[in-house]
Amino acid sequence: MSAQRSSAETRRARHRQWLAEGGAYGNRFRRQDEAWALQERFRDCGKAALEEQAIDTAVAGRVMLRRLMGKASFVTLQDGSGRIQCYLSQDGLGEGAYRQFLELWDIGDIVGVRGRLMRTGRGELTLRAAEATLLSKALRELPDKFHGLEDQEARCRQRHLDLIANPSTQARFRARSKLVQELRAFLLERDFLEVETPMMHAIPGGAVARPFVTRHNALDMDLYLRVAPELFLKRLVIGGFERVFEINRCFRNEGLSPRHNPEFTSLEFYWAYRDYRDLMRLTEELLRRVARAVLGSTAFRHRGQALDFGQPFAEMTLAESLARFAGLSEAQTEDEAALRALLARPGAPPVQESWGLGKLQAEAFEAQVERRLIQPTFITGFPTEVSPLSRRSDAAPELAERFELFAAGQEIANGFSELNDPDDQAERFRLQAAAAEAGDDEAMRFDQDYLAALECGLPPTAGEGLGVDRLAMLLTDARSIRDVLLFPLLRPDAHG
Repeated sequence: MSAQRSSAETRRARHRQWLAEGGAYGNRFRRQDEAWALQERFRDCGKAALEEQAIDTAVAGRVMLRRLMGKASFVTLQDGSGRIQCYLSQDGLGEGAYRQFLELWDIGDIVGVRGRLMRTGRGELTLRAAEATLLSKALRELPDKFHGLEDQEARCRQRHLDLIANPSTQARFRARSKLVQELRAFLLERDFLEVETPMMHAIPGGAVARPFVTRHNALDMDLYLRVAPELFLKRLVIGGFERVFEINRCFRNEGLSPRHNPEFTSLEFYWAYRDYRDLMRLTEELLRRVARAVLGSTAFRHRGQALDFGQPFAEMTLAESLARFAGLSEAQTEDEAALRALLARPGAPPVQESWGLGKLQAEAFEAQVERRLIQPTFITGFPTEVSPLSRRSDAAPELAERFELFAAGQEIANGFSELNDPDDQAERFRLQAAAAEAGDDEAMRFDQDYLAALECGLPPTAGEGLGVDRLAMLLTDARSIRDVLLFPLLRPDAHG
C-alpha cells in the first residue's frame, strides 16, 4: 500500500480535477450486494460455474488496495461487512473511465462498481467491472499499515480510522451491540417494561458518587447529571410498574482508569416481590445467556485468564473474603484497629477518622480483595453503613441484604433488597448528609421528594445495576474500558 500513498497536495489536485470533469458527491449509485454476502453465497462456486451462471451485481465501498498492471488492475473494496476484489480494465470500462480510475482514484476513496462475478486463477472471488464510479473523495490518507494503531490514545482519538483499518475493532463493537440486544431481550421476555428516566436531576442520588454540575438557564438553577437512575425507577415501582428496567447513561465526576470512565452505560432493573437472592439467580442466568449469544460459549479467556459463566458462581461474605485474601484473622475482620493498620500502607489514600467499622471493611475489601476475585463470585454481607439504599438483614441489622458480583478482578453488578421503610431511609439520608457536610463529596444528599414517594408505599422489591461497559470488556477481552467505548472522553491534544 505504501507505494501508492498520495500526499495531501496530490489528493487535493485530483479532487479538483475530478470536480472539473463533472464528478460530484452524488447519491444515485445503488449497491446490490454486500461483500460478505457474496463471499458466503458463492464460497463453493467454482470458476466454471460462475461463468456459466453469469451473475451481475453492484458493490460499493472504500478502496483499501490497488494493484496497477497497465491496462488492467485489481482493486480491493471494503464495505461494512467485509472485503471483495474488483477487476478493472480498459476493455471493460472504456478508455476514459479507466484513465479516470488510474489518475483520480486514491486509497480511501469511496467507489461503486457494477459488473459480473468471476473467479481469478488463484481462486479469489472477483467482480469484473463494467462500470466504476467515484462517489466520495478521501482528502486524507489512511495511516500506512494502520492495524488499529499501536498507540491506544490515537486509536480512541481517531476511532473512524481504527474502524476502517482494523477488523478486530469492528468485531469488538459489534459484539458490544449484540450484548446490549441480549440484555434487553432477556428482560423483555420476562415481562419487564423498558422505561426512560431523567438525565438531569435537581438532587444527585441513587449512588454514592461525585456528580457533574450543569446549569439550567431558563430555570436559573444548578442541575446534576445523573449518577444513577435508581430513585426514579423505584418511583415507577411505587406507581405500579412492578418490573422495570433502563439501559442508561450515567455520569460520575471521578478519576479515569482502565476500568473507569466518567460517562458510562449501565443496566438497572427492579423486580417487585423479590429479594436480592432472586436477583443473584437471575444474574447467573442472564450472564450465561449473554455469553452464549456473543461468544457462542460460556467459557472464555480474559487477559490470559480462563473464566466460565457456565459453572455455578462462587459466593462468600465480605468478612470471609477479607480473611481469605487480605491476611486477616476472623477476629481482625471485626477489629477497627486491625483494619486501619491494613489500610495505612505506603502510597495508600489516608484513612478518615470518621470511618466506622463498616466503611473500614469496605475500604479494605476494595484495596485487598477485589483484584483477586477472578472467577465469577458473589460477595454478600455488605455493611449497612456503606449501603444507604439497601434493606437491613433481619438476622444482622448491621449488614445489608446486598451482593456485588466480581469477575476478572472487577465489579460487574451490584444488587440488593430495596429499603422500603421511609423512616429508616430518612435516617440513612441524614447520615449521608452529615458525611457530605464533613467533606465527603461522594455522599448522597437528603432527597425529600423521594421520601415522599416512599411514604406512599414501595412493595418488597429487589433492584440491580449491571455495568455494561465492564461486561463488554470481559467478553471481548479488552484491556481498557476505552477499548469498548467508541468515543471515550480524552484530554484535548495539541491540535484541539
